[in-house]
Amino acid sequence: MARKNARAVNGILLLDKPLEISSNGILQRVRWLFQAKKAGHTGALDPLASGLLPICFGEATKFSQFLLDTDKSYLVTAQFGVRTDTSDAEGEIISQRPVAFSEAELEQALKQLSGDILQVPTMYSALKHQGQPLYKYARQGITIEREARPISVFRFECLSRTEQHADFIVHCSKGTYIRTLIDDLGEMLGCGAHVAKLHRTQVGPFVSSQMVTLAHIESLAEACQQQADYQELDQLLLPMDAGLTKLPRLTLDATAQRTLQHGQAVTMALPDTPALSLYNEAGEFFGIGCSEQGVLSSRRLLNTAE
Repeated sequence: MARKNARAVNGILLLDKPLEISSNGILQRVRWLFQAKKAGHTGALDPLASGLLPICFGEATKFSQFLLDTDKSYLVTAQFGVRTDTSDAEGEIISQRPVAFSEAELEQALKQLSGDILQVPTMYSALKHQGQPLYKYARQGITIEREARPISVFRFECLSRTEQHADFIVHCSKGTYIRTLIDDLGEMLGCGAHVAKLHRTQVGPFVSSQMVTLAHIESLAEACQQQADYQELDQLLLPMDAGLTKLPRLTLDATAQRTLQHGQAVTMALPDTPALSLYNEAGEFFGIGCSEQGVLSSRRLLNTAE
């Protein structure tokens, strides 16, 4: 629940999520530091995972789905020879086998797990079955049949390797489970594997060099709260349309903008497109629209009262 004196903060923060805290836990911490009325993250990272976690404040939450749906990149360390029930270091060991694969076998397995493939989601995921996340069933020892889902792995490359560990870079589509990818790799190599470390480096147009640490936010927030002036903290935020770089951009005159904001469609010559970012004549972003058969309608618009 928002604090009584919470602020109407709008924008996107690129947080470097630390280890050993859930995405929701760090979201609530950062929201409190900003004294923000509303905030949401765009794709959870497990407590054992770190790295880029975009947090949307206020009106920016209306467009968070575009970041949820985008591609992502990770640095992942795999431990070979040990398979766990959660496919990460937090799980119970279910098998231990010798590690005896060659470089050629590793490269072949990486090729097989690249491109457009089908992946069976892990039981330790937040996917729902009859209204409950799969991980709740898994913790009760119940296995639910899961259908394989199409994903795309654009890059799966080994950066370095020792006998028991290897570092990989993975660039993949939305819905890809890195733990499952590493588990599948271990099974292909005949030795088993699990994720020992996971660090997200990219979400859509955002990259790790843009991240802000929690320690930096905390230091700024302390000074801002003492001075009751949050300008320095708010300067960490990116504009609300920063994650929409791949959408076509459309500038509308004041009349067309008003028409959309009143819930009516605008007839104009446009190609059919499910989403495009909308700007007024001053170059200010005011929402997302869609076009079908020459009719432009609103999909998500900013609340101008905020």
